[in-house]
Formats: sequence, C-alpha cells, structure tokens
Amino acid sequence: MQGGLNWELIALVAGGASAALIGWDAALRKGPRSDALKGILEIAWPVLFIAVMGMLLKFTDFAAVLLIAAVATGTIWAADRWMFARRRAPEDAEPIVVDMARAFFPVIVVVFLIRSFWVEPFKIPSGSMIPTLLVGDYILVNKFTYGIRLPVLNRKVMEVGDVKRGDVVVFRFPPDPSSDYIKRVVGVPGDKVTYRGKLLTINDSLVPVQASGYYTDAELNFLRLPTFAEKLGEKAHAMMVVPPEPVVNLSQVRQFPHRDNCEYNDDGFTCTVPPGHYFMMGDNRDQSADSRYWGFVPDDHIKGRAFLVWMNFGDLGRIGNAIE
Repeated sequence: MQGGLNWELIALVAGGASAALIGWDAALRKGPRSDALKGILEIAWPVLFIAVMGMLLKFTDFAAVLLIAAVATGTIWAADRWMFARRRAPEDAEPIVVDMARAFFPVIVVVFLIRSFWVEPFKIPSGSMIPTLLVGDYILVNKFTYGIRLPVLNRKVMEVGDVKRGDVVVFRFPPDPSSDYIKRVVGVPGDKVTYRGKLLTINDSLVPVQASGYYTDAELNFLRLPTFAEKLGEKAHAMMVVPPEPVVNLSQVRQFPHRDNCEYNDDGFTCTVPPGHYFMMGDNRDQSADSRYWGFVPDDHIKGRAFLVWMNFGDLGRIGNAIE
C-alpha cells in the first residue's frame, strides 16, 4: 500500500495476536494469572473486539456493525448477570470479557441511537460540492429532518418533513448502496430538470443565478473559475462552473432505472423525475458525477440533510460553517 499505513493489515495482525493470547490463556494457562497477564488481557479483549468489528465493515455498513456490537456486548453482560455470576464462587474474579462488555455496551447503544436517529458525521471525499463544501470538511447530517427510519433496514416509519429543492443531502449511492454520496437536490418528484448552456431550468423556469466572483481551483492548475449565487429553494447557495467543460459528457452516462425519462444530446439533457425519486447535482457543476450520469435517487436511499461543518484540519476557519 502506498501513501500510508495499511490499517486493515494492522487490525488483522493485532486481532489475530489478541485472539491467540486469549485462546492460550483459556486453554493452556496453568495456575492463577499474574498482574502483568491480567493487564495484557485487559488490552487484548478490547483490541480483538475492535478488530472484529472493523473487519465486519468489509461486509456491511457501520450502522449494522454498531447493532452487532450492541447485541454481542449486551448478550455477554446479560448472560453473566443472570446465569454465570450466580454460579461463581465469591472469591472468583469476574471474567475480563464481562467487564469489557459491561463498559462497552452503554456507550455503543448511545452512539448507535444518536447516529441512527439524530446526527451522523460524514467526511467530504471529493471536490464535487466546491465551493460549498471542500475536500477534508467533516460535516454533520441531520437524520431526523425527513423522517424516522429503522436503522440497518432503512425503512421510514414516521414522516417528519419533505426533501426540498436546494437541500444538501447524504444518500446511499444507487449503483452501490454500500457507499454514501453527498449532492444538492435540484429536482423532486415530477420536476422536469434541464441543464443546457451552463444554465439550470426547473419545470421550464430558469433557476435564478447571480455572478459572485471566482474560485481558484488548485486541482486545475490554479485556474480561476466563475462562481454564482444560485437560488433553488428559499435561500441562495454557492455554485461554480468550468467554462471549457461540456454540460454533460455523453460517454460517461450509464444505463439506470427510469433512463427513458431523460433525453441527452451534445447541448445538455432534460430529465423528468419519477415518483419517489430525486435528481441530484454537485455545486461544482461541471466536475461532479451526479444524477445526470447514474440516475435518480430513490427516497429510501436518503440518509439526511447536511447542516454544519464541524471540522476541517486543513482550514480551521471553516469550523462552524452552516451548510446552505
């Protein structure tokens, strides 16, 4: 692996070493544990637990891993309290794994509930939302804005509010639901979205834009790109274009559900948003892989609305910026 540590390999080695030590202690150790061995095992159990949970992320999402962790630690704690603790002699020490489970369980449950029903952190991985969001921004996503969904199952059980044009949302990427994307909603169900000549039209009405200056893009040889204040909803937001770039690269347009709702040509595209879906675009309008290329986002893929930048280690001045 180039450019950094191979954390997956480190976790695998650390977890394997911890499992071997725990297995040796359970099967081969003779006599009472020394204080040094107790201290090592108190580290080995959490390391093994964290390594296993980390490896599970290769097969499922973080919410599912948190749920598995909560069930595992809760079961260990409950089983010991109601069954095994009653059978232990008063002089016998409580197993280390039980102490770990009792300590971890409430923390995991609290994190799971907050992340599932209130707010979820998210890191901006690309420049598709420049100038609104920069690479390296750590943001918070409100999970409650659009309704209460069952975690893991992603099934909405209570309506709270509607997804609106202009909202910046995090959603599960339709071609690969294990990945999360962030874009701006430009079309809600029934909208006719047109993008031609660098201008966005919704239901045959031109979206108001006003020139607001320039953004210097370091990734494009410090090219100065024009920025605009665009008004999709009640508030204006920042947007920029790259004049030399086409409004849509036809060679990159995929086949996707409801593809026949869209018409493409060299000048741009027009798409009619089907019921229960949304059309997303990046604020970095001509450098964004969005709905024009991979299609509409179903309502059950919506995770929440982005509302705050809480950290950017490369630019501390961005901390606390509201996301419009």
